[in-house]
Amino acid sequence: MALLSVSNLQLSFGDHTVLDGVNLTLQPGEKVGMVGRNGCGKSTLMKLIGGLSQHPADAGQIQLTRGAKAGYLTQDPDLDPERTLRDEAGSVFAELDALHQELEKLSHDMAEAEGDKLEQLLKQYEKVEHDMHAQGGYAVDHQVDATLHGLGLEDKTFSVKVKDLSGGQRGRLALAKLLLSNPDLLLLDEPTNHLDIAGRQWLEQFLADEFAGAVLVVSHDRWLLDRVVSRIYELDDGRLLEYPGNYKKYRELRAERKLVQQREYEKQQDKIRQERQFIDRYRAGQRARQAQGREKRLERFIDQQSYERPVEMDVMHLRLPPAARCSDQVLSAEHLSKSYEEGKKQLFDNLSLSVARGDRIGVIGPNGAGKSTLVRCMLSEQKPDNGHTRIGAQVDVGHFQQTHEGVDLSRTVVEHLKKFVPNESEQEARNVAGAFLFSGIEQDKELKVLSGGERSRAVLASLVAGKHNVLVLDEPTNHLDIPSAERLEDALKLYTEEPSGWGKEARGGGTMILITHDRMLLDNLVTQLVILDGHGGWTHFYGNYSQYMQAQQAAAKKKEQESSKPAKPKQSNNSKQKQPAKNNSSVSKNSAVSKMNVKAIETRIMEIEDEIGQIDSDLADPKVFRIPDKVKALQQRRQKLSDELSPLEDEWANRAGS
Repeated sequence: MALLSVSNLQLSFGDHTVLDGVNLTLQPGEKVGMVGRNGCGKSTLMKLIGGLSQHPADAGQIQLTRGAKAGYLTQDPDLDPERTLRDEAGSVFAELDALHQELEKLSHDMAEAEGDKLEQLLKQYEKVEHDMHAQGGYAVDHQVDATLHGLGLEDKTFSVKVKDLSGGQRGRLALAKLLLSNPDLLLLDEPTNHLDIAGRQWLEQFLADEFAGAVLVVSHDRWLLDRVVSRIYELDDGRLLEYPGNYKKYRELRAERKLVQQREYEKQQDKIRQERQFIDRYRAGQRARQAQGREKRLERFIDQQSYERPVEMDVMHLRLPPAARCSDQVLSAEHLSKSYEEGKKQLFDNLSLSVARGDRIGVIGPNGAGKSTLVRCMLSEQKPDNGHTRIGAQVDVGHFQQTHEGVDLSRTVVEHLKKFVPNESEQEARNVAGAFLFSGIEQDKELKVLSGGERSRAVLASLVAGKHNVLVLDEPTNHLDIPSAERLEDALKLYTEEPSGWGKEARGGGTMILITHDRMLLDNLVTQLVILDGHGGWTHFYGNYSQYMQAQQAAAKKKEQESSKPAKPKQSNNSKQKQPAKNNSSVSKNSAVSKMNVKAIETRIMEIEDEIGQIDSDLADPKVFRIPDKVKALQQRRQKLSDELSPLEDEWANRAGS
């Protein structure tokens, strides 16, 4: 039986149809993605499913299995501004906290009770304890901390009040609360918006491997969609189209569908041309009435049934002039250091980097690690604490920043682009606009009326069209939908690879520095990475993102193999005494431990420590929290092992000192 069923959902705002007979099903535990152009109605559909829309559907049904709980990640989360971050995250377990308090009160009452009253309190205690373990018991504290850490929230922020958090931190807190609430259905609308790469990796692993419920996720993160979902819905012109497989498979199937649409469009255009030729030929002759009738039918056909040309089937025809040749050495930084808060927050320290003509460098790291600051220092836009930078001769930098400073918002898209194309040609400006998916009347809209994503697209188009021999792009895909991000990627490939245009062998050089959390962009465009660790450290890696991850995994595997080699157990504090008392051991002379030889004691200590480590690992697994009896059994086993370990360590220390 389907967990979620959406049938023939329809919604319009005036003459604008948002949802036109939408159908969707979701099975328990299934992970599904939803994609589509910005403004096509994805968030509207998600709010309708989550029961949070201010506008009910005009027709259709939404059914969630009886008793199932859906959790929706809102863009404006309801958080208590006076609570600390940690308390607000833990408020998900308010009922469990009440059980803890009730258990404490019962313990206190039992200490003073006798006879029947004590028996009654014992039964109450057992029931409350059972209910408490059923909801996660004492393990939820670890679960809260692990979730907050996974989403990139550090311990030092746990005591900060919600009202003092940044917008990004509040967004991550809202996501943490939703994940901790463990609903049957997760409705995630752009969950990676405020996450750095580490946070995105954690979320992917949680959704793919740990979360047992169903997921419907709207995301522009192609990497996440590739690794989490098994089916994709595309909202296109009010209709929901279904594609089996992950994002990569969706692209293949969608390209095939677009090709079919293109052929249908061309066939239809041939038919329209033939009809018009007949109408023009016989408009004034004996067959004029027949021509007039066919003209009316043709007008109705064009108005009601004709196809539009598939926008994304348009080939990117960009004939962009090469920029002036710059020096072989584009940028260089020597021993750069930068810190904030009077040295308390070190962004990077003693960083040296050389950027040659044609290099494609990605800059990555946690939020707040100083990626943008590093690039601004290298461009001499900001002064470092130590070190110096040098910019090569004839270097012309096109710098994309989130604020779009210096852009005249009163200009139309075409007027904005004319300043950057050869001879300020309007046709060339329209060609560039079309290449960046501005079609028809969109090209003549003023920048100030565009959405954030559309405005970013226009600014990026002007940078790519300008005669810059170095592009510096700071989070260029932040507000872009997937088609726009892919079109930007295509344009940047022309910039860096096209031999006849701006490629490495061309006069311009095609040098690029890219700051982004978009792992697909990093994989497809860069050949080097600069990784900031957020604590002043940095790494320079030659390769793209996938190659870097492979190197990281190989290093982690090697470290794990080395750490798994047998080692002597750690000596207890007693063993550090040069002359421990001979009767210091808590082990009876006739006990089993006293009869073991030293080698056997060492072996057993290592076995117990390994098992305790495994139990701790199991208790850190969110899947285990859903099985209260297993949690209880693990906790009891851990206590038993700890009790066994203590006399073994005492005996081992006693003999070592003898």
